[in-house]
Amino acid sequence: MKNWRDHITSDPNVCHGRACIRGTRVMVSVVLDNLAAARSPAEIVTDYPTVTLDDVLATIAYAAELAHQRIVPFPQSACRP
Repeated sequence: MKNWRDHITSDPNVCHGRACIRGTRVMVSVVLDNLAAARSPAEIVTDYPTVTLDDVLATIAYAAELAHQRIVPFPQSACRP
């Protein structure tokens, strides 16, 4: 996989500066929401013709990097004893 930075960009004039697939208005969050809903990368590429398989893989890599850099607190009830 190439560097995710080759596929993802943020421009204040496009989608209010949200992270998008380069050259499109498809937000990274939309791709991730589709993946979280158990949609396959192939289905996403079909539904969003401007998005490539490499773009979907770059989105996953971007999300993984964010997960390494940020800690999201979990509610106490979500912790197992």
